[in-house]
Amino acid sequence: MRIALGNDHAGLTLKEHVRQVLRRLGHEVVDFGPDTDTPVDFPDITFATCDAVRTGEADRAVLVCGTGAGALMAANKIAGIRCGLGHDVYSAHQAVEHDDANALAMGAWLIGPAMATEVLEAFLGATFDDDADTVRRVAKLRELELRSARELAEHL
Repeated sequence: MRIALGNDHAGLTLKEHVRQVLRRLGHEVVDFGPDTDTPVDFPDITFATCDAVRTGEADRAVLVCGTGAGALMAANKIAGIRCGLGHDVYSAHQAVEHDDANALAMGAWLIGPAMATEVLEAFLGATFDDDADTVRRVAKLRELELRSARELAEHL
């Protein structure tokens, strides 16, 4: 797979490890994050990284910031992106299997390299369980996106 990798300054400490794991797993990495600890705004990095998934430049996105929470919130505001929080193996694969996640946010301050490796393996090794229940639920997620966009447009 082609993986879009994004980080902010707080995620820099884990970024190189994540890149190495992605490559070791046989994935191509498209890097959207800085290689310095100069502060950047995570919404900008998150959009650039996730937009690569929306446009087909990448298959999935991995976001690394301090806690993962900010990148998670930003990613889930982007139409077509379903981002899970990757601090444990179960959540990482479950987000793909049951929610069709195409992005994963990780917190460099919260997990170390060993856990990050296992989380990435679980996320990237998982496939969507396209049974009727999960398909229906993901369709409802897409409808929430469309409904909120329509309501926002009506209020402008």
